Amino acid sequence: MKLVRFGAKGEEKPGLVDAGGRVRDLTGHVADLTGEALSPAVLARLAALDQDSLPLAPEGARLGPCVPQPGNFIAIGLNFADHAAETGNPIPAEPVVFNKAPNCISGPNDDILIPKGSTKLDWEVELAFVIGTRARYVDEKDALAHIAGYCLCNDVSERNFQMERTGQWTKGKGCESFGPVGPWLVTPDELGDTGDLAMWLEVNGERMQNGSTRTMIFRVPFLLSYLSQFMVLDPGDIVTTGTPPGVGLGYKPPRFLKAGDAVRLSVAGLGEQHQTVVPFQP
Repeated sequence: MKLVRFGAKGEEKPGLVDAGGRVRDLTGHVADLTGEALSPAVLARLAALDQDSLPLAPEGARLGPCVPQPGNFIAIGLNFADHAAETGNPIPAEPVVFNKAPNCISGPNDDILIPKGSTKLDWEVELAFVIGTRARYVDEKDALAHIAGYCLCNDVSERNFQMERTGQWTKGKGCESFGPVGPWLVTPDELGDTGDLAMWLEVNGERMQNGSTRTMIFRVPFLLSYLSQFMVLDPGDIVTTGTPPGVGLGYKPPRFLKAGDAVRLSVAGLGEQHQTVVPFQP
């Protein structure tokens, strides 16, 4: 099942994508795609609905983030061996964990805003997972049962803020619009194994990233279990799992985004995102 949220920013409604690729309205069955709505019982109920009986969303409706603002938006750094190599970093012994601001999430095709003072705006195509069942001290063998679904994420980054302003990476990771997620939240039964998913990202039609989850250092079950030893993960929380090589920082010389650039990205089975880079707008 592919779940979506559609409508104007801040007024999104829950929906699903039917067999013909059309968005159907779920507001008669669930208030939004958060909390209890992401539990196994509710997801099973939604999957059993007669899709053809559901109202169609308005033609051309904007797609919002596939889940509303999460309590936690956690990211994993340097989690692809080939990406760590391109940045000159050793393979980490344990996951590198940082926070993205929960309110930086945006729709999959919303504009990327250039923050004030930005000089090194970068891209990162990533596989993310969304928590469906509260996770506390979870064993790795039980981890997948806590996942409601998976989505595509662009972990937009400002490298000057992240690496040259001292302190934590969070400063370069949580600016407004830095967390496009979606278009869909794909349930685990539909996506299947996440161990070898093709991933790519283009800027202005040029392929910049071309990788696979096959080179992930720490896999999804381990990451969920690991995080749950340090924090409680609640339904609706997002964990984005790292990027393959080809980020702007890794090029020689480095290449960064500028106003007017068009970004397109995908992870196999999770759809595509399309963003335009625009100057900050008060």
